[in-house]
Amino acid sequence: MQPGTNGVPTQTRKPTTILAVAAFAAFLATFNETFLNVGFSPIMEGLGVDVSTVQWLATAYMLGAAVMVPVSAFAYRSFPTRPLFCATTALLVVGSVIGGLAQSFPVLLVGRIVQALGTGMLIPIGMNITLEVAPREKLGAYMGIMGAMTTLGPSSSVILAGAILAVADWHMLLWVFAGLSALCFLLGAVILRDIARLTRPRLDAASVALIGIALVGILYGVSTAFSGSIFVAGTAAILGIASLVLFVRRQGTLEEPLINLEPLRVRPFALGVVANMLSLLTIFAMNIIVPTFMQSVLGTPPLIASLILFPAILCSCAVSPLAGRIYDKHGPGVLLPLGFACIAVFSVLTGLLIATANAVVLALVYIPVICGSALVIGPVQSFALSKLTYEQNPHGVTIMSTGFQIAGCVGSSVFTGIYVAVTAGSLAAGVEFAAAATQAMAATGVLVGAVGAVGFVCALVIGRMAKEGTPASAASATEATPSNEPSLASIMKADVYTLSETARVAEALKLFFEKGISGAPVVSKTGTVVGFLSDGDVMRSLADQVPAFKTAWSFLVERENDDFTHTLNEVMQSPIRDIAARRVIYVDVSDDMGVVAKVLADNHLKKAPVLAEGRMVGIINRSNITGFAVKEYLGQESHR
Repeated sequence: MQPGTNGVPTQTRKPTTILAVAAFAAFLATFNETFLNVGFSPIMEGLGVDVSTVQWLATAYMLGAAVMVPVSAFAYRSFPTRPLFCATTALLVVGSVIGGLAQSFPVLLVGRIVQALGTGMLIPIGMNITLEVAPREKLGAYMGIMGAMTTLGPSSSVILAGAILAVADWHMLLWVFAGLSALCFLLGAVILRDIARLTRPRLDAASVALIGIALVGILYGVSTAFSGSIFVAGTAAILGIASLVLFVRRQGTLEEPLINLEPLRVRPFALGVVANMLSLLTIFAMNIIVPTFMQSVLGTPPLIASLILFPAILCSCAVSPLAGRIYDKHGPGVLLPLGFACIAVFSVLTGLLIATANAVVLALVYIPVICGSALVIGPVQSFALSKLTYEQNPHGVTIMSTGFQIAGCVGSSVFTGIYVAVTAGSLAAGVEFAAAATQAMAATGVLVGAVGAVGFVCALVIGRMAKEGTPASAASATEATPSNEPSLASIMKADVYTLSETARVAEALKLFFEKGISGAPVVSKTGTVVGFLSDGDVMRSLADQVPAFKTAWSFLVERENDDFTHTLNEVMQSPIRDIAARRVIYVDVSDDMGVVAKVLADNHLKKAPVLAEGRMVGIINRSNITGFAVKEYLGQESHR
C-alpha cells in the first residue's frame, strides 16, 4: 500500500507481500522470547552470576514486553505504520547490539529490556497489519500463518541457539538476533506502507502507569511464587491486582481510554481470548519442561533434545495455515475441540512416557501436543477478532497480545514451579532424583492435560456460537414474538444495490448519488458479502487523505486547486476495499423480526444486509421495521 495523508491506505502492495513482513515480525518477537534462555549456563559462567540473578534476563524481558503491549494500540493509531514498524524493529537491533557488547550482567540486562520494549509492540502491530490487509474470506488463512509464526518462533529458537552455542560463545546469540532484526527493519522500510487510519488518540499517562504497575506486579508475583519469597510475590500480586482494578475503572471514565475494554463485553471475543491463552499456556509449559527433563534426567545433550522435538515444530508450521483455510470454509466448530483434545490427551501421554520411551516414540507423541495448539491459535484469533467492529480491532488485538504475554509468563513460571516443587517434595520423602523428576514430569503432564480439557469445554461453547452464526442469532431473543409477526423476507428491500469489491471510490459515490442511498454492501464475484461501505466512510477517507477537503462543499470550493484535484483524483480511483468496513453485521432471512430489530438497535445501525445460505438476498432498514410496527399499531387502534 502507498501512503495517503494521515496514513490512510491506498493499495499498491499485494496483501501476501505485506503479510510476509508481518509474519516475519511475529516470528522474531516470539523467537526472542526463549532464544537467550538456552545460553543461561554459559552466561552464568562468563559473567559470574547465579541462577536467581540470570533468571532476570527472562523475567525482566517478559515484564518489559507485557508493559509495552497496551501502548501499542495508542501507537498504532497515532503514528504512520511504516515509521512505527521501523522504530519498533530498531529497538530490537539496538538492544541486541548492547547485549552483544556486554561484558557485565547489568549491561546485558539493559540490552534485554530494550529488546523487550520493541517485542511488546511488534506482535500487536503485526496482527493489526494483518487485519488491515487480509481479505475477509481469507482472514482465517492469514491469521493461521501468523499463528504458525508464533508457534514456530519459541520452538525453533531453542534449536538454533543450541547450534550456535556448539561453535561460539553466548555473545553470538545477540549478534545473530541483531542481524535478523536488521533484516526485518529493512523489509519493513522497503515493503510496508502507511496502512492504519490515524485517529490521533490522547495518551493518558496515569493509565500507562497503572497498567504498567498492574502487569509488572501480577506477572512478577506469578513468576517468583515458586522460586522466591512468598511474601514478596504475594505483595507484588496484590499490588498488581489493585492497580488493575483502578486501571479498569479509569478506562470507564475517560473519553479516549488507553485500552478500550469494550471488546471484552463481546462474549465470543472474551471466550476466544481465554481459549487462546489456554492453548499458549501448553506451548510455553511443554517447550520448557520437556527439554529440561530430557537434559537433566535423561542426560540428553541440548541440541539433540531440541532435534527430537523438531518434527512437532515442522508439523505445526504445516498445520497452522491449513487450519486457517479450513476455518475460512467451515468455521471453528471442529478445529478447536480437535485441537484441545490433542493437547489434553497427548500432554498426559508425554508426561507418562517421557522417562521410558525411545526418541522416535517421544517425537511422535509430542507432535499432537504442538499441532493441537496450531489447530487452535489461528482459528480462535480469527473467530474472536471477527466479532469486533473496525474501531474495536486495535484494542482487541492489544487485549489478545497482552493475553499472549501473560500466558507466556504463567506457562513458563507456574508449570516449571510445579515441576520443581513436586521434584523437591519427592526428594524430601527419600525418592531418588531420577524417580522424583519422573513423578514431577507425570504430574505436570496431567496438569497441562487438565488445561487442555478446560480448553475443550471452551471450544464446544465457541463452536455453538459459530453455529448460531450471525449476531442476530446470537442475540438475546427472549422477548415474546407476536403470532402475526411477518417474515423478514416480506419486509426487507429485495431490489438492493451492491458494490463490487473491485469497484473504485468514484463508482461508489456515483451509485450513492444516483440511487439516493447512503451505503451499500460490498460483494465478491460469487455474491458473498465481504464488506459494507457508507457515504460516511468515503467522506472520512477524503478528509483524511486530502488536506483541503473539509466537507462535501469542498468539491466546489477547491476545484481550482491543482494539488487538491490531483490528490482527490488519486483517492477517487483507489479501490473501495481499502476503506470499506470488513466486519459486517448481518442478519439471516430466517431470523425473527424482534431479534433483527434488537440487533439494529444494539449496534446503532440504520440497515443491515440479509443473507440466505451465505448469499445476499436483501437489505433491512430500521425504517422498514419502524414503519410496519407503527402501521400495525395505528391499524389496531382504529379498530378499538
